[in-house]
Amino acid sequence: MAKLLGILRHAKSDWSDGASRDFDRGLNERGQKGAVVMGDHIREDGQVWDKVIASPAQRVKATFEVGLPEMGVTFDDRLYLASPDTIFEVVHEHGGDADAVLISGHNPGLYETILELVSPAQENDLFKELIIKFPTGSFAILECNIDSWADLRKFTGKLVHFKRPRDLDPALGPGA
Repeated sequence: MAKLLGILRHAKSDWSDGASRDFDRGLNERGQKGAVVMGDHIREDGQVWDKVIASPAQRVKATFEVGLPEMGVTFDDRLYLASPDTIFEVVHEHGGDADAVLISGHNPGLYETILELVSPAQENDLFKELIIKFPTGSFAILECNIDSWADLRKFTGKLVHFKRPRDLDPALGPGA
């Protein structure tokens, strides 16, 4: 039986908020709108996420507070600016018997994780769109051909869903 891995990049952060540390930056106005739009999309999709694991950075927390306040999130410090290997480790540890796990954090780690999971034989039109860019607020779902999260590794996934905030509201696109 396949497992589903959701990947949600935090919404657009506010570079002008005066936060002294990158970790403490919140969302800008476009990011708040994007978080709401993506939260609505994720709810409307109807997928139940058995486990939600996220970076504790303020912009990730704010993405959930604004867009998905009803979701129970486990924050794991290792997901702050995590590499694919660290993301795999976190999923191995937290996945348990869940059928669907949602991870939220940052690029380039999330983007690189997707690239590692999808084998060349599984590349599809969605993947070809995603490799161009995985912008802030983007949401992807990979169907992983594994029986246990402990088996999650390179080339075990197929991209089955990909949406960016601008796909749902053109006003959230670049230059808008």
